Amino acid sequence: MSAPAIHQFVAGFSRRDAISLEALQLRHCFREMGHPSEIWGEIPRISTEDMREVRDVRHYRPRATEEDVLLLHLSAGSKVNQIFAEVPGRKVVLYHNITPSEGIRPFNGEFADALVEGRRQMHSLAGVPEYCLADSAFNARELEAAGYGPTAVFPLVLDFSKFDCEPDSQMLEHLGDGLTNILFVGRGVPNKCWEDLLYAFHAYHNRINRGSRLILAGSFGGMEKYFHYLQAIVHRLDLNNVEFFGSVSLRELVALYRSAHLWLGMSAHEGFCIPIVEAFHFRVPVLAYAAGAVPETLGSAAILIRDKRPELVAEMMQELIVASPMREMVLRAQDVRLRELVTARDLRSEIERHLGRMLGGAQ
Repeated sequence: MSAPAIHQFVAGFSRRDAISLEALQLRHCFREMGHPSEIWGEIPRISTEDMREVRDVRHYRPRATEEDVLLLHLSAGSKVNQIFAEVPGRKVVLYHNITPSEGIRPFNGEFADALVEGRRQMHSLAGVPEYCLADSAFNARELEAAGYGPTAVFPLVLDFSKFDCEPDSQMLEHLGDGLTNILFVGRGVPNKCWEDLLYAFHAYHNRINRGSRLILAGSFGGMEKYFHYLQAIVHRLDLNNVEFFGSVSLRELVALYRSAHLWLGMSAHEGFCIPIVEAFHFRVPVLAYAAGAVPETLGSAAILIRDKRPELVAEMMQELIVASPMREMVLRAQDVRLRELVTARDLRSEIERHLGRMLGGAQ
């Protein structure tokens, strides 16, 4: 008897996207286990250079069988979700979170509507999967609250070999001028609470360290109104040492991490928060607000903000920035957590543990 196929369904695909990179690693692992495996997606959402990695989901139906295992990466509203629900197969949902729309709506109503539709689709799929996974316990609870069955945690599969490149030399030189660099990396959306970063930095810069700089990296595509809102705060607070870099290249991102003295996050909603783990990789101490999945992503390395009052956050920032036994203790704890999340994982064993019953021992 031949091994069943394991096919993945994704709403979109880009090599700059963590879910897409996870799908590639899972496909490689599935194939090594002896299972035919493809990634199927909505072609208008696939970047041109990535077309060869993804097949058009509209062409999946004729090849569908009851024995195939179908894994849906649920992260957005998409036609892919409907096709996944309709075709035969043994179905698994891997939930990556869908951002709540409330904070988005004042800045982009169309985007907010898309998020509402995504969550509607999430609820409509509740009776479809035979097995449920989520990349954090926070996301697992959210999926179960939406009517899904018991959900196991399968942390996001991360591969940081991409960071084995030379940093952008101009960026490295620019940021190596002796200032204390406080970094945040993330999407330019309101749930990331960039305004709280500005308020915290204002307190730190004015009260503790005038030789400091706030570095903010992330795209504001579709969120231009939010960017203008943040610029108004910068102007009102008369903040000079704040630099918005927008979307950056991989080499520029490496330079940002290598130049950072602290990674600061104030997000109000996170399903996992990959930049935290990226900061671990570069041995940058992390200070983050205790929201969503952030405490579990940090794990034993957690230094958490529970009160966003800027003067309190500023004091916590200084404790992690200056050379001290506490900073070293945090970095060692982050090293341990990095091994747990990335370097020490046995992906094949995890797949067999979660999907072995569906695969019938064929692996």
